[in-house]
Amino acid sequence: MTSTRRMTDQIDVVTLSDADRAAAIDRLYDVALDPGRYEALLDHWESAIGPLRARVDLNAPRLLDEPQISEHFRRATEFLDRLAPEETDRDGLRAILAPFDRVPALLLDRCRTIRAANPAAHQAMDLPATARLCDLPIHEGDMDALAGALDLMFDSREKDTAVLRVRSVQAGQLIVFRLQRCVAADGTVLVLAASNEISMPPGFCEILIEAFDLTQTEADILCHLVDCRSVNEIASERGRSVDTIRAQIKSLLAKTETHSQLELVRLALSMIDMTAMTVRAAPGPRVVSRGYAALAERDFKSLVMPDGRRVDYLVIGAPRGRPVLYLPLDFGLVRWPASAETCATLRGLKVIVPLRPGYGLSDMVTRGADYDASLCDDTMRILRAEGVTRCPILCLSGDAFYAVKLARLNPFAFSGIVACSGMLPLTRREQFERMHKWHRFILAGAKYTPHLLPFMVKAGFLLARKIGKRNFLHAVYGNSAADVAVIEDPEAFEALATGSEVALSDKHSAHEAFARQLISGQLEDWSSEVEALRGKLPLIFMNGADDPQVPLATLEEFRRDYPWIEFHLLEEAGQLAFFRHWRRVLDRVTPLLAD
Repeated sequence: MTSTRRMTDQIDVVTLSDADRAAAIDRLYDVALDPGRYEALLDHWESAIGPLRARVDLNAPRLLDEPQISEHFRRATEFLDRLAPEETDRDGLRAILAPFDRVPALLLDRCRTIRAANPAAHQAMDLPATARLCDLPIHEGDMDALAGALDLMFDSREKDTAVLRVRSVQAGQLIVFRLQRCVAADGTVLVLAASNEISMPPGFCEILIEAFDLTQTEADILCHLVDCRSVNEIASERGRSVDTIRAQIKSLLAKTETHSQLELVRLALSMIDMTAMTVRAAPGPRVVSRGYAALAERDFKSLVMPDGRRVDYLVIGAPRGRPVLYLPLDFGLVRWPASAETCATLRGLKVIVPLRPGYGLSDMVTRGADYDASLCDDTMRILRAEGVTRCPILCLSGDAFYAVKLARLNPFAFSGIVACSGMLPLTRREQFERMHKWHRFILAGAKYTPHLLPFMVKAGFLLARKIGKRNFLHAVYGNSAADVAVIEDPEAFEALATGSEVALSDKHSAHEAFARQLISGQLEDWSSEVEALRGKLPLIFMNGADDPQVPLATLEEFRRDYPWIEFHLLEEAGQLAFFRHWRRVLDRVTPLLAD
């Protein structure tokens, strides 16, 4: 590979050779037509651009600042805006199923035809291309019960949700269906059914005995009821009369404070791990943050800024607790694992999560506005609206930049900064080169070719929409075993997938805001801002040993550059460290809470 160096407006420009330029442009248009080919562009771009980065000054880089390449990127962006109709969801069925990842979910109409099913349902139930209710793997003796529940959902306006337990065609397995009425884009009423096969966990009888002070016999009978046994079957199996079994069920009702056998079984089912089966309402205007499993539903709050923009934010944890400002990274990771949010409540933490401009329903700033200044001003107005005068900041990764900026602008408002996977100013070329390829591709692109970044980011967001968030996260974090483990943890993935809805959903993409942040100030040298906080408030960085953006060599440079900052190394952790090690992080936040 060769490169050329030429003069443009008295600025020395390092550019690609003709061959590399042609190949890059070919891949550029490939991605514009099919975002699935994004990684091929990434690989070629890095092989061609990487050597050029060594030939420019880190503090004043000017790579590929030439009209020809810029024009090709402009045209390619227009192609992205005209993706094929297959990228749209005309009937809205894909949007209804979107909250479900590995949970089998399907949509049935009044005629008992399965109108749509997600990949998990096709795999688990082996459905034919055109499927009906009778094709579900349900014991024939329970098919009428499911059909009746569906009819009730369609015919009764007072009944829009139901839980139904049936036997699987596989002996010894149960299927729990959670049903919810919803409406397709064309107005058709459908029933959303999320399902999973379950079995009672080991020691479940002992759990029931301890929870409700049951006898062993009573616990056994309750387990039989959960297992779809009739009273006659239980009596026959245990060698007792039907009246004896009924008396024991009556005792069960009294001890569990339930009023019917159905309610009793539902109570038992609620104690089995069914977190992957919670049905949520079909997506609509984003006025709440909804998980699809264990996460509680959270209302977004809204403010109107002086310039007329709407700004949304969330409050998680204890609504009247001691405040913590949480900055959720440019991926918009506004939700925590369900157990972390519960822990925040128990610890009395009121966690305030601003949605930055262009995310969720927060209005984007105008093109000429200072994005960073608007973000900081919005954040302070949200804190004032919540009556917060002083609190610590908890931030993720590159949002350490905004945490420092906020503390500098408002010296009495913050009691400390805890940066999980925090990134400090990048002042050496090697700090970009050490990153894993996806992080290097975006961050080095923002640093060296900022005029080309909007296309790169927009194409990346479209790729995530095309292949799904799980697959996209695996692509971005695939070389970090610690981050892959987080992605594969069901509770952590629900938080990642649900939280990032404000950045990317079937109805919204924050690609413009994402790019605006990167080309604003965080990739400049802001070390003087960090140094200005020395002795003013605690700065605590908790970084993973397997972070693809801040590898160990870079972290050691941060330690040398800022010896007064408190650093903690988290083993078996990457950039997504907070979603695994949130307890340790909250332990460091708690001492910083303002009185």
